[in-house]
Parts: sequence; structure tokens; C-alpha cells
Amino acid sequence: MTERTSHGPALELHEGDITRLALDAIVNAANSRLVPGGGVDGAINRAAGRELAEAMAAHGRCPTGEARITPGFRLPARHVIHTVGPVWKGGEAGEDDLLAACYRNSLALACEHGLQSIAFPGISTGVYGFPPERAAGIAVAAVREAAARLGGPARVVFCVFDAQAAAIYRARLAS
Repeated sequence: MTERTSHGPALELHEGDITRLALDAIVNAANSRLVPGGGVDGAINRAAGRELAEAMAAHGRCPTGEARITPGFRLPARHVIHTVGPVWKGGEAGEDDLLAACYRNSLALACEHGLQSIAFPGISTGVYGFPPERAAGIAVAAVREAAARLGGPARVVFCVFDAQAAAIYRARLAS
């Protein structure tokens, strides 16, 4: 399922597997050591092949809120942008700002590399424990602001894996 909204930059919602999207880039919710982990990171690494882990390792570490780029290898996406979301600590440790930085820095890296399409998973909403409703609001606001300021990419997709997450994003995109 793909939905398009006309509010601000071209934003879409897609319910399905991010590793199957044929875009310029997909975003990986990575860990700061840039080694393959679980969740979306594990799925992306399995689909891309071992070369992705080697390319990630070449970057060394990635601090929370920052982003790094690698080729997509066996993925239909040409690139993977790796960003490290914050671990939820109750909301009083700067988590909102760090999460917004993940989206802003990923978009800035995409624009720097001339990429026109990008897909984001729900960064930090899995094992990092960020409340999904709060994270979706931050994600949509940060992407709208950054995409408008940067002038791109032309297509931004929020890719979720289930109907519950899709409903959360659908509500945020409609506001």
C-alpha cells in the first residue's frame, strides 16, 4: 500500500518490506558501531549481502543523530544511508532532538549525493524503545522541514511494516 500526501514536500506512506523498495536510498536504523544488528538493520544487511557489513565497517563509528552512506549492493535501492537513533530514556535526555537529527542528516546526505528518492523506517521505535506515536510526529515534522529547506529529495517514503504503524503515520501525514 502506498499513499501520497500533498502537504509540503512529496511524502508517501508504504506498508511493507523496506528492503524491496527500488529507490535511490533506503535508511538503515543502525547502531553506533555500524555492525549488523537485529530488526530493520538485520533485514537490510541480510538482503544486501556481506559487502554491506564491510562497507559499514569502513566508516568506523557513527554517533547518534548522524548519518553515513554506503552502496546498496544486492538491494534494489542504490544506496543505504545508515543513521543511529537515540535510545528512549523517558524523553528528558534530548531524545526528540537526536531523532529529528537522524532524519535531517539523512536527507542532507541524500541531497549531497544527488539522490531523488529515499525511504525511512521507524527509527528508534523497535528495541530502542522510542514511543511510536511520538517518533512518527518527529519524523514527519523533521522531514517536512528539512526537505523544504534542502529542496529535495523529490520523493520521501515512510516505510512501515504493519497496519498499526501505518495508521500512526497516516494520521501524522494528514495533519
